[in-house]
Amino acid sequence: MERLKARIFRPAKTAMQSGRGNTKTWTIQFEAAAAKGHDPLMGWISSADTQGQVRLRFDTREEAIAFARKHNMDYELREPVERVLRPKSYADNFRWNRVS
Repeated sequence: MERLKARIFRPAKTAMQSGRGNTKTWTIQFEAAAAKGHDPLMGWISSADTQGQVRLRFDTREEAIAFARKHNMDYELREPVERVLRPKSYADNFRWNRVS
């Protein structure tokens, strides 16, 4: 039997979110094992692979890695890119030497 391949990552916030509430958990998402194709009757996109629909969420990165190792999965760990906060003030909009 072929080993499952998975991605472990922390999801980014969506464009519809103003806060970062759903970005604190780590997610395991499985890679597709079968190609997707058109259903001849309805024309929908379908696949015989049900693992592509499964997403598991964990509180910490270590829990996600332990789960992948326990179930003998090959995994790829993607570290999140931390955002950089630059301090700004409203008065900076009116500085004479501001960068455009």
